[in-house]
Amino acid sequence: MDSLKQINNIFKGDKVIWVVFFLLCIVSVVEVYSASSSLGYKSGNYWKAATYHSFLLLIGVGVMVMTLNIKCKFFKLATPILVPLAFVMLILVFVCGTKENDAARWLKIGFIPIQPSEIAKGAMILATAQILSAMQTADGAAPKAMKYVLITGAFLILPIAPENLSTAAMLSLVVFLMMIIGRVPLKQIGYLVTICVLLVGLGIGSILAFGKAPDNSLTDKEKMHLTEEIKETEDGIPVAIKAKNEKKPELTGIQKIGHRFDTWKGRIMEFTNKEEVPPEKYDLDKNGQVGHARIAIVSSNIKGCGPGNSVERDFLSQAFSDFIYAIVIEELGIVGAFFVAFLYVVLLFRTGIIARRCKNPFPAYLAMGLALLMVTQALFNMMVAVGLAPVTGQPLPLISKGGTSSIINCLYIGVILSISRTAARREDAVLIDN
Repeated sequence: MDSLKQINNIFKGDKVIWVVFFLLCIVSVVEVYSASSSLGYKSGNYWKAATYHSFLLLIGVGVMVMTLNIKCKFFKLATPILVPLAFVMLILVFVCGTKENDAARWLKIGFIPIQPSEIAKGAMILATAQILSAMQTADGAAPKAMKYVLITGAFLILPIAPENLSTAAMLSLVVFLMMIIGRVPLKQIGYLVTICVLLVGLGIGSILAFGKAPDNSLTDKEKMHLTEEIKETEDGIPVAIKAKNEKKPELTGIQKIGHRFDTWKGRIMEFTNKEEVPPEKYDLDKNGQVGHARIAIVSSNIKGCGPGNSVERDFLSQAFSDFIYAIVIEELGIVGAFFVAFLYVVLLFRTGIIARRCKNPFPAYLAMGLALLMVTQALFNMMVAVGLAPVTGQPLPLISKGGTSSIINCLYIGVILSISRTAARREDAVLIDN
């Protein structure tokens, strides 16, 4: 009895959320080990990637346990610290961040790499929840609530866009859903939707107008190793003229904002190209990620080839991160794929139940915002893997191999668990077991 009581003291909060979390972690460790075989082969240690990932998840569990023991009312105190901190880090990564795949997304503090956009996402959700809760009236959110949310978004979402447009778009969608949940006047929502549609249209038009068309004569590997500077010979054939080790010229401020236009244009053109290509004519060297992801899905034969038996993991770039869902389908089949998707649905609906039981709006909005953030990101990742969305570079929360993102997602779960056990409940709500 004493040992059972000690276990209950550790695993406090909603038990369904705990079960979903542990199931996602189990899938994560198995699939990261399988999908990282190429990394293991290069390093000579097949367990290295999975061991490191498991270590990060253990750190995440520790962070989660500490977080769930904090009363949810104290999360408000983090807002004035996190918002300016996230903004400063976003500016720093824009100016002097470490580049990966031609995008500056990382800051190195000592030997620890940190992704400021992950911190900005949590700060934005926290600030939005606090604004919407503080400005609630009997008829819904006050008209000025949207203005303050948009001002905060200008500091935390706009700086993300030049280097990571998909993250900025996803976070904007989550904030928009939070404003609907927070009862922002429908008239304002309508105006916002209209403006967003116009801005999206203008943005896509600008990308297509100013971005360079992708060079289909180069393979994926050549695109990664060569710069974008191309010369034309007399016969008009484009030839790359800069080697991978040659330093690129420094970009001006305006160039830094638009330097990803070429990448975005390539992804848009690739996704909207509906031309049927026979399998025997499909060039895997030029479009390897999408091609090998589709091969992985098709080769699952519905039932899957079993954990650890993937073939495409050795050919699919970012198999352990952006495209891990394709490996999940290949190994676990359609049933396994639906099971993973179902876990995220359970997470969202269970968080909705927790939010409905909250007496005060702040913990309810915060819990829903964090759940929507993780589930929306999971949806983006799964849609990319199965070819329903252009490549975005979004990892699968709590499953993909990651550093900052893995620990912060555990932190989000800890916040939801804290709300499930410490938030004041409505009188007509059914109590959640602690």
